[in-house]
Amino acid sequence: MEKSVYLVSPTVELEEEYLSFYEEWKESGEDMIPWVIEKDPADFEEMVRDLHNQAKGIDLKKGWVPDSTFWLVDDTRRVIGAVNIRHGLTEFLLNGGGHIGYGIRPSERRKGYATKLLALSLEKTKDLGIQNVLVVCDEGNTGSLRTIVKNGGIPEKDYIEEDGNVVKRFWIHNG
Repeated sequence: MEKSVYLVSPTVELEEEYLSFYEEWKESGEDMIPWVIEKDPADFEEMVRDLHNQAKGIDLKKGWVPDSTFWLVDDTRRVIGAVNIRHGLTEFLLNGGGHIGYGIRPSERRKGYATKLLALSLEKTKDLGIQNVLVVCDEGNTGSLRTIVKNGGIPEKDYIEEDGNVVKRFWIHNG
């Protein structure tokens, strides 16, 4: 990874760059991770407002916890990735979601960005007062497994979903 990257809060000023990120992901046909990038950006201002409200705990769905979304951008303001940080854990998140969900746009993978994104996200969890951070990935996602371990992930008992998918669970001490 040669470019310097940093996290920014979602902003309407990055609409063009975000839409490029979103469209590339849609065209790939892959699952959109973290879940927040599945949000329809047609009304971009509303989407950004919703993301900021979620961080403040405003208008949350029943049983949901506040969560903060950040975009990983480079010096040209290109959106490279996204992260969603849950401020707490429900039973669902404890089993299969964790505190941090992140993803890198398909054309920018295998360049070290995920490792940097997770490291920057851990700084944000520290700011939120989360000392022990749960990060998960599917068993077959070897890139994410390596990223989590590089950032200090300590394996916890796996969780097996109803469909048989194995979720690898890791704790990262952030104190």
